[in-house]
Amino acid sequence: MFRIFPIYDGICAADGFFCDGVSAGLKKDNAPDIAFIYSDTPLQVEAIFTQNKFRAAPILHYLQYPENFQTNFVLINSKNANALTGNQGIEDVKTTLNALEPSLKTKILNPIMASTGVIGSPLPKEKIIQAFSKFNLNAKNNQNAAQAIMTTDRFEKTIAYEVRFDDKSFKIGAICKGAGMINPSLATMLCFITTDAAIPKSDMKALLLEASKTTFNAISVDGDTSTNDTILLLSNQKSGNYHKEAFLFALKEIMLKLATDIVRDGEGSNKLVAFEVINAKSKDEAQTCAKALSQSLLVKTALFGCDPNWGRIASTIGASNIACDADKLSIFFDDICVYQKGEILFTKEIEENAAKVLQQDSFKITCDIGIGKESFIAYGCDLGYEYVKINADYRT
Repeated sequence: MFRIFPIYDGICAADGFFCDGVSAGLKKDNAPDIAFIYSDTPLQVEAIFTQNKFRAAPILHYLQYPENFQTNFVLINSKNANALTGNQGIEDVKTTLNALEPSLKTKILNPIMASTGVIGSPLPKEKIIQAFSKFNLNAKNNQNAAQAIMTTDRFEKTIAYEVRFDDKSFKIGAICKGAGMINPSLATMLCFITTDAAIPKSDMKALLLEASKTTFNAISVDGDTSTNDTILLLSNQKSGNYHKEAFLFALKEIMLKLATDIVRDGEGSNKLVAFEVINAKSKDEAQTCAKALSQSLLVKTALFGCDPNWGRIASTIGASNIACDADKLSIFFDDICVYQKGEILFTKEIEENAAKVLQQDSFKITCDIGIGKESFIAYGCDLGYEYVKINADYRT
């Protein structure tokens, strides 16, 4: 038996972790734009990265480390992705990270870098290195760190839990960023998870992958997969305590909250939508269909206009190449059925009630395929005028 309790301080909640965000002059108005995560003891680390074939330089640098390396420092910058920058991009990562130890006058073990921002521009390493003098390795400023990694995000994304069991406990916390280029394949944007749980190294990757299936791998904002998507799980083992089932439960809760925050914060979006597909032929088909619905531009724009256009939903299901039959399909907006096994239930009253559902900040669209027993929920959002404006002006 275990219980989890929300706590403060995000990635600094676990014992032995420190963080802060400072300005290197990459953002306007001296806003924080580089962040660090530091541990006073070596960390076990596992990562999941983007499946985009043009992986950014920080990811390529990470993959040069030995398989079971340890670290004690993560450096994150915003405003520049350091992606599609060739060998020079990797060398810039090395130069930047090599400057940490002399600048901070402490032992830095196999440092990791993560970047987010504009693709195809050289890393402004001189500005970043000059800002190292502002780092305080005793700081526990989770809010500044969360703000520093933001790009088009409208709010910080952070969470932490204490897990208790058998008079024992451990803590797990996280920050992440993301609002656009969200269509993950194993990861999404940038997410950093810290814990003092004594989790075995052999469990870390498996639990991270398991938790990502129904969280970060189940969301879409715009259907684009970033070059920089990264999830890092960092453990210093300090609590000496571990409960596998409890850890996985807390990890899923954290990742689901952050994943849905990303969708809620989607560029130009106003609504968080759960696309639930039930009674599909297989789990894979349920997932395929739910993701197709969450990515459909026609569905997204209808939701933006509060138009319960169930025909677009049915059309997307039919085009998703899953086993389906119009005479077995039913479609619901929350609990309002608009189409049931070939029968159109779209009276004026039902249409008005369905439109009211779409006026909410969050709601669920359920599609009962009616030919199997498998289900999946994907999370998406509407798509409005602001998305075009944000991305048209992104580099200016």
